[in-house]
Amino acid sequence: MTQPPSQQPPQDGQGVPPQPPQQPAHPPQMPAVPPTPPATPPVNAQAGQSPTGQPQPGYGYPQQPADGPDPYNQPGPYAQQPGPYNQPGPYAQQPGPYGQPSPYAQQPGPYGHPQGGYGYPAQPGYPGAPTPPPPGGGSGNPFKGKPGVVIGAAVAALLVIGTGTWFALGGSDDDAKPKAKQSTGPQPTGSESVDQGDGSGDGGKDEEDLNAGRKPGEAKAMWLVKNDVDLPRNGAEVHGPWVVGDTVVKGMYKELVGYSAGSGKKKWSIPFPAELCASSTQVTADGKLVVAYKDGTTDKANCTQLQMVDVTTGKGGWKKTVEKKGLWDFTSDITLAIGGGTVTASRTGNSTAYRVSDGKELFGKLPGNCQPQAFAGGPTLIAAETCPSSGGKPQEQVQELDPATGKAKWTYRIKAGWEVDKVYSVSPLVLSLTQRDEKKWSVIALNANGTPRSQIDGGKDKYQPRCGSAFIVFGANLEGCVGVAADAGTFYMATEAATSGTSRTNAVVAFDLNTGKRKWRAEAPEGRTVMPLRMDGSNVVVYMEPSYDKGGAVATLAPTGGKPNVVLQNPASTAAIERAFWSPKLVYQDGRFYIASGRVSASNDAEEKETKTMMAFGK
Repeated sequence: MTQPPSQQPPQDGQGVPPQPPQQPAHPPQMPAVPPTPPATPPVNAQAGQSPTGQPQPGYGYPQQPADGPDPYNQPGPYAQQPGPYNQPGPYAQQPGPYGQPSPYAQQPGPYGHPQGGYGYPAQPGYPGAPTPPPPGGGSGNPFKGKPGVVIGAAVAALLVIGTGTWFALGGSDDDAKPKAKQSTGPQPTGSESVDQGDGSGDGGKDEEDLNAGRKPGEAKAMWLVKNDVDLPRNGAEVHGPWVVGDTVVKGMYKELVGYSAGSGKKKWSIPFPAELCASSTQVTADGKLVVAYKDGTTDKANCTQLQMVDVTTGKGGWKKTVEKKGLWDFTSDITLAIGGGTVTASRTGNSTAYRVSDGKELFGKLPGNCQPQAFAGGPTLIAAETCPSSGGKPQEQVQELDPATGKAKWTYRIKAGWEVDKVYSVSPLVLSLTQRDEKKWSVIALNANGTPRSQIDGGKDKYQPRCGSAFIVFGANLEGCVGVAADAGTFYMATEAATSGTSRTNAVVAFDLNTGKRKWRAEAPEGRTVMPLRMDGSNVVVYMEPSYDKGGAVATLAPTGGKPNVVLQNPASTAAIERAFWSPKLVYQDGRFYIASGRVSASNDAEEKETKTMMAFGK
């Protein structure tokens, strides 16, 4: 690995650590860290929404065409050196080890202007920046965006989100709140309609045969689940799916369900007294999951009730209430993350950590003025923290915390004005950063000890990771992105799909994490788009979305790039169903591919009961 010279070693959380490289707030290209300007100048781009899918304040309305400075006539990435770039990047000026200025002054971010928020018309962009997915639902691109969110003030009496969805703040003592009680384990319920593609489905005599017309070499559509839940008018978010052993777990509205991975039939179900409002992306090695549900059934209810569930058995464990700590502790939205056996419940201004095994509270407020607003979990626990503003600009830092005590192992302070948007990978650590005022986005990598490693240099491509669809007003969700993957030395990111005639296609670009430079570019097959899902050893697992006449497919890319090697080709006969999943959630595990809608809603009761919620493919 290489490190930028003259960087101070990370602090232990009690002092001001070295500043991280700052980058624009969308899947970007990062200039290399060495003290010479990168060969490819950063370019401007429109953006009004983070590539992760989380609305960014001020990004929700159509953007005007970006007619700023010439992207090829701008000052260089280092303040001490004249050059062709004038856009500062997220790498802040770092003091040298002996109090001398570091040669790494302000690096340019790869993108200039953020793009219009999801759900609004996107303005033409410039190369090098990602663009939001097209608005709307239905068929076509399965990765669909959602309306942007614009929050004028945290204390507004009414917050409007998208179309027809609203959150009221405050509440009365009359609000119904569930009594805490120990879960009694799985509850018997009627099974959802499941078509196994062989005439054995229970949807009635008109149930379609999913595998009719399946061609040689195509995978089998194993099962299809339809909705059996009476949903509220605006529908409900889908949590999961999580695949643990032979069980596929999905949560929606007031229920968490475990399905047989082979047949799609319900194995167990846990009901909740109110709507699910948060869930951890990770499941522990022994199958423990933590979800949150609301403390009432009115519009004023908060997301405060935690429940641990053993998904291997379907039995509920401990329950906890997230206690409000002060006037500015907003619990209408929280996010959950599991790392190192600890689950964190984060919201604006506060966070609380609990031991997953027994629910014991481990830590809350951290020492100092900087406090976590969100976490990313996995093999380590990474905190994105908000600090007192600097010169009227947001000030944030990143820390790795000891999961048991909350003590910082290292601290990485980000240049004022830049904010942590997403964590694309925890190990190695790859961050997405945004600068809302100047509508920029960038991606950086840190070493295991918190020192700067590289800034991704995306060249002239536009990039488009997909990071979920849940609305979060107070707080941030750092996890859950697809379209990105990383191993020890390489970061992979999907480009925005380009349209030629009636077909759409894109590519996967690989970057060297030590330099930020591009290693190779792998084009998708003609008329297809590819989306990295995760690593499988040294190969990248990608999903090729379905076309009008061909089913989706799971493929792998070799460490050297080249053509995707298809390992599971879904049948063409179910391509229309596959395309119809709204903002889909994708899992490939143990040779099977699972696709679930990110949100389920319908215009009437009859349509609601016919809505397809999850599907599985296998050989």
